[in-house]
Amino acid sequence: MKKLLINANRFSLFLTINMLLALWPSQTLEAAMAPPPQATVTGTVTDPNGNPLAGLSVQVVGTQRGTITDLDGFFTLQANPDDTLYFSIIGFKPLTITIKGRDVLNVQMEEDVTQLGEVVLNAGYYTVSERERTGSIEKVSAADIEKQPVSNPLAALQGRVSGASVVQTSGLPGTNFSIQIRGQNSIRSGGNEPLYVIDGVPFSSSSLGEQQASIPIPGRGVSPLNNINPNDIESIEILKDADATAIYGSRGANGVVLITTKKGRVGDTQVKFNVSTGMGSVSNYLNLLSTDEYLEMRREAYANDGIEPIPSNAYDVNGTWNQDRNTDWQRELFGNTSYMTNVQGSVSGGSEQTQFLLNGSYFGQTDVFPGDFGNTKVSGLANLNHRSENGRLSLNLSTNFISEENDLPNGNSLVVEALLLPPNAPSLYDENGELNWEDSTWNNPLRHLESEYRSTATTLITNAGLSYRIMDGLDFRTNLGYTENHLSELRTVPSTIYNPAFGVGSEFSLAIHNSGKRSSWIMEPQLQWKHQFGSLRLDILTGLSFQEQRSSRISQRATGFSSNSLIESLSAASDVSILADVEQQYRYHAVFGRLNLNFKDRYLLNLTGRRDGSSRFGPEKRFANFGAIGAAWLFSEEELFKNGQSFLSFGKLRGSYGTSGNDQIGDYQYLDTYSFGGTQYQNNPVLLPTRLFNPNFSWESNKKLEFGLELGFWNDRILLSGNYYRNRSSNQLVGIPLPGTTGFSSINGNLNATVENKGLEFEWQSVNIKGRNFRWTTSFNLTIPKNRLVSFPNLEGSTFANSLVIGEPLNILKLYRNLGVNPETGIHEFEDFNGDGAITSNDDREVIRNLDPEYYGGLNNSIMAGKFTFDVLFQFSKQLGWNYWRDASIPGSRNNQPSEVSNRWQQVGDVTDVQRFSIGQSINPLIGHFNYQQSDGAVSDASFIRLKTLSISYEVSNVKQKGFGCQVFLRGQNLWTWTDYLGLDPETRSNQTVPPLRMVSIGTQLTF
Repeated sequence: MKKLLINANRFSLFLTINMLLALWPSQTLEAAMAPPPQATVTGTVTDPNGNPLAGLSVQVVGTQRGTITDLDGFFTLQANPDDTLYFSIIGFKPLTITIKGRDVLNVQMEEDVTQLGEVVLNAGYYTVSERERTGSIEKVSAADIEKQPVSNPLAALQGRVSGASVVQTSGLPGTNFSIQIRGQNSIRSGGNEPLYVIDGVPFSSSSLGEQQASIPIPGRGVSPLNNINPNDIESIEILKDADATAIYGSRGANGVVLITTKKGRVGDTQVKFNVSTGMGSVSNYLNLLSTDEYLEMRREAYANDGIEPIPSNAYDVNGTWNQDRNTDWQRELFGNTSYMTNVQGSVSGGSEQTQFLLNGSYFGQTDVFPGDFGNTKVSGLANLNHRSENGRLSLNLSTNFISEENDLPNGNSLVVEALLLPPNAPSLYDENGELNWEDSTWNNPLRHLESEYRSTATTLITNAGLSYRIMDGLDFRTNLGYTENHLSELRTVPSTIYNPAFGVGSEFSLAIHNSGKRSSWIMEPQLQWKHQFGSLRLDILTGLSFQEQRSSRISQRATGFSSNSLIESLSAASDVSILADVEQQYRYHAVFGRLNLNFKDRYLLNLTGRRDGSSRFGPEKRFANFGAIGAAWLFSEEELFKNGQSFLSFGKLRGSYGTSGNDQIGDYQYLDTYSFGGTQYQNNPVLLPTRLFNPNFSWESNKKLEFGLELGFWNDRILLSGNYYRNRSSNQLVGIPLPGTTGFSSINGNLNATVENKGLEFEWQSVNIKGRNFRWTTSFNLTIPKNRLVSFPNLEGSTFANSLVIGEPLNILKLYRNLGVNPETGIHEFEDFNGDGAITSNDDREVIRNLDPEYYGGLNNSIMAGKFTFDVLFQFSKQLGWNYWRDASIPGSRNNQPSEVSNRWQQVGDVTDVQRFSIGQSINPLIGHFNYQQSDGAVSDASFIRLKTLSISYEVSNVKQKGFGCQVFLRGQNLWTWTDYLGLDPETRSNQTVPPLRMVSIGTQLTF
């Protein structure tokens, strides 16, 4: 290295001359370089299963000529007829082949015993081997995805990826997942979504739904990602640090999720047919009071409040309802079995020049509510790859179409009522099979099933990739993509949800219609040049990005129908109002580049940069520059570790630093905007100002720092890695408060607030046992994140004063401190922090609880024994969460309670955490209960360990040996959860929706 530095000037001159020679026309090169190569040699390199190997090094022995295979395993280089080629890649044994005058060489590599077999990672605009990557990239392969009976691809990431927190918001089919890559960077809750890219095409994760229509769908409505079929996915890569994400500029501020769909393979035409069926059920129910316990609570509550005799409207306890009836309403209202069916068929194959894949699938899943409701999805994938005979031109065409239908009742209300209904409440149906209203003594919970929600969504994703090799080492590529999403929603609330005794007619029925469309196109021409100068490999990539997105949505509210049979018709309504009529356009332009240097296969330097322009900012703030530097040292390649006696087989030290931005603020946020309000003037709609102009509205800035260490021991039988990261996001895009005299409460602008995310990530992979017929591997990941608000000028005077604290995480709660139940009064007490003798929300909420995970991760074991394969994945998280008491009614009212209330205060001197029973008509117990719901007593440990995935498969017949392949499998999801959480589920941390379902499926895969 010292000698290299001393001769830096000479080396720079040498490098410049070689670059000019390499870019000179081929005739000049041939004249300048003697002797010229005699022929062009092309070929494809595959693994033992016939899958192409990308990123493999092909070197002409004794020369400095070489190349690297592309994503299809294809290579081309100039060589003499009697030259020898050397093929090498981590995870496979090196191979030497003499050309012997051949023009085409198709090579199959033999696996090595190392754990770096999955060496090629998709980094978006380029591919990189696991060995040589300088950035932080995680990969989940199709083999892992297929073992899980899931309908949303994000579900396949849970417990498998360090640094990515993936939370399921509900157990209902089609609902959203929440994902954060290395924490929350933006103060705005809607500004932390990662960028999703499917086959090179950006995919918007924001819903086209209308909030009032999507009420039955928890977690921001229908998830667009649920329209992606997991069976169509080849791999999912997560880009986390600056080195990996800076090439995406502003769009990579919160990380990047790259989804690559399956493609055809070289070989005979192969037909695969996969069918599975399964059943699901709610994984956990609350232990609620039985009828005897409930009635005891109610009688005691009336006695404590001094009410006697028991009122005539207390139907549950005064004898009106059957006091021997005992119904578990949880199992009655959301305890049905969910049935799942998944059918998939594919045809693939092709020659060395042309490969194809056709894939079609059907997925259907019912829910756990009474009635016939559920989610169905039909998808088709077509992929075509073609390469010219001389290997200079290649073309890839891909089309993915998905149609999804969702049919759900108002399930959230059913869950809430199931937890609150008295166990001796009347039966659901009368003797005639009609809804039972029990002489108007209760509201039948099945009334919610009269209200329906239906949605139909379609997604089209098309991609065309063209690549042309201008000359050896110089390639031109362009990526063209188009996506189109449609969503149609209808929510009906007929008058039949009300008790017929009230006489409510169809004139009070309600229907909400919503129709949305989003289309987007992208074009990205690129130029890549690769060359080798002795021990130095140079890879330069540059390109342009042009993207446009258009969205439109219209939502209408219809009321006043002559008959409920006409409720779906807008023309049958006497009153139709517009909830939203939106047309939006977003344009995005960028220029990007990458410079990668590899010296002696041990010193790596990666420089990336991007200049972005977004239409979401004013003309003076529209453009911004982002970039990163990443470096790695493969110290295991040093002579010290090359003596053959070292137990260290792989060692890499890497680091990166860079910047990215964020423009996730919605369109037209910097402009003066106007909208039509709900009022009218002289029968004309009134146009109202809704936003103030701010020309200085600009990008958020995210600075990312990372250090990583990767180690391999005993020929990579054990692989360890650890990362430290620190991200700082500033120039926050928020609503800045304004005086009320302006007519506006806030103006969108940039605040000089800084949010920091830092943490540690650890990963372990090991081959515990490897034999001819037995193999046992283990993988483990652990993430220890920490988020904090570093600075926020004038926080005390802002609208965030009651929710944020400098030095604390963004996801905090400011709560009362619960001092327990007063032994004398039997009522909750709380700490009076300001000593004024009163408990007030502004002055006494001083207890801080952090709802972010303290740590999370997963443990996976895979065992192959003969023809059997076993896979077990455990997911875990250490965290706090709102418990049951957050939304509970006061113990003693006409609502059921968890069995924990049995340990209540009953007499003077009792020491307990449950205050005395009250029906809610005594002011002091009522205030005590309301304050308790906003205290640290309503937040408790929500940690869990979950048996996330269990998969058992048996290979009945091998397609290579018998020409017919058959595999049968049994798979489970969310099978068991260990937790002390007081609530339905510690992951969703909600008692208002169905928890993730326990799914068990059985199926078979046939290959012809």
